[in-house]
Amino acid sequence: MSAAAAFAREKDLSLAAHLNRDFVVTDDDAIAPRRGRVDFLGLATTRVRHYVSGVATEAWLKSFLSTHGGVAGTVHLLQDDVLKLESSVNIPPPVVKVTERIPKGKGMAGLAWERNEVVAVCNLKSDASGDVRPGAKAVDAQAALAIPVRSSAGGLRAVVGIAFMGERDFSPQELQAFEAAAASLPDAG
Repeated sequence: MSAAAAFAREKDLSLAAHLNRDFVVTDDDAIAPRRGRVDFLGLATTRVRHYVSGVATEAWLKSFLSTHGGVAGTVHLLQDDVLKLESSVNIPPPVVKVTERIPKGKGMAGLAWERNEVVAVCNLKSDASGDVRPGAKAVDAQAALAIPVRSSAGGLRAVVGIAFMGERDFSPQELQAFEAAAASLPDAG
C-alpha cells in the first residue's frame, strides 16, 4: 500500500470511527458495520445524520446532568422494539457494553419503559428491589432514576438515566419535575 493510499485509508477509518461506533475494520481492510458489509460512501449521509444527532444528545445529556446535579447518565432511544444506547456520561465501559441494547422490562431503563413511569432507587449499590442489574452497581454513584420520555403521540421514545453521588429519596413532585425536564430531550434526526 502506498503512503498516499495508507493516509487516505487512515482518514476514512478516522471519519468512520467518528460517524458511528458500529464500524469495524475487517481483514480485507473494508469498512463495514457489525451487521454485514456495506459500502462506506453509501452510508455517509445516514451516518452523518446519526453522528450529529448523537452529538446533540450527548451535549443535552451533559447539560441535563449539570443542571440536576447528576454525576453519570445515559440516553437510550427506542428503536426496533429495543432501547439502544445513544449517549452516556461517566458510565464504565463494561456497563456501556452491556447496556447498548435493552429489552423491555430489563434493568431500570427497561422497567421504566415497561411501567411507563420513572424508576427510582435510593442506592444503586445496596438496592434489593431487583430493579437494579449487577452492572449498574459498577457506576460510581448511589441514587438513580430512569425517566421515560414520551413522543408527542404519547408513546415512549427514549429513557434518560441519571445517577447521583449520595443516597436520596425522591418525592412525587421531584419525579414529575425530572420527567418534565427529560421531555426536553431533542428528537433524534
